[in-house]
Amino acid sequence: MIRRNFLQHAGLLSAAFLLRPSFLTGRPSRKIGIQLYTLRDLIGKDVSGVLAKVAKAGYKEVEVYGFSRKDKFWGLEPRAFKQILRSHQLTSPSGHYDPGMFLAPGGKEDDLKVNIEAGAALGHSYLTVPYLDDRFRRSADDYKAIGAKFNRAGELCKQSGLRFAYHNHSFEFDRLGDTSGYDILLKETDPALVKFELDLYWAVRAGKDPVAMFKEHPGRFAMWHVKDMDRQKPDLNTEIGDGSIDFRKIFAAAKISGVKHILVEQENFAIDPYQSIARSYQYINTKLLSEI
Repeated sequence: MIRRNFLQHAGLLSAAFLLRPSFLTGRPSRKIGIQLYTLRDLIGKDVSGVLAKVAKAGYKEVEVYGFSRKDKFWGLEPRAFKQILRSHQLTSPSGHYDPGMFLAPGGKEDDLKVNIEAGAALGHSYLTVPYLDDRFRRSADDYKAIGAKFNRAGELCKQSGLRFAYHNHSFEFDRLGDTSGYDILLKETDPALVKFELDLYWAVRAGKDPVAMFKEHPGRFAMWHVKDMDRQKPDLNTEIGDGSIDFRKIFAAAKISGVKHILVEQENFAIDPYQSIARSYQYINTKLLSEI
């Protein structure tokens, strides 16, 4: 009996280790996701087929984009799209949504609420704004007004069980006197209501050190866009690990950043897109997750 019980417990322990690599190491298991904008030229033609290939490449999470009142998600209602995700063992922790005129002076909350409803139906944790129209961000005061809007958006998201986040490009780091738009957003927003999805490529391209940002604002960066910089042409992307960004250093500081979701994005390809996303997944999974 003692020997049989020992073998049963040993088998259970081995199974747990195989299913959850963090079981004995103490490290949290990490899912790698992808922003579907990466495959924007393909997904509208065959939603399920593209998601099947995303899952085959190893990804477990997808970040959506392009939702509209009229066309929903590539012609699919949120719940129908969620069913397709589920059929491929995928989930969607975040989506990029256009806030419409909500950010404009006097903007209506209904322009944001329709996006919140879609995100909640899809099972998001975060509703993310991916871009700021330049007419809303011409001065430091404009960014302060946007910060106030973001706080309100965070409150509205919270009512639906979501959190609000902002994704950067490089313009947010342009100097506005002795500060920058990004610094203003970090200062003017409530950490309990507003998180940031740091696009590592755009931050590095703007001359910023992501690790220094993590140390200055610990816990604010709930998501990363992992996107590498071509060594010869910095305005282009390349597969993760083939470019010039020191991701090992960045991943080693993951705990400080507060990152919950790691999302690959690539805006241009020199090889087949599916080969590209598979290579990026493998590099992160085998070379970078061990740094966390």
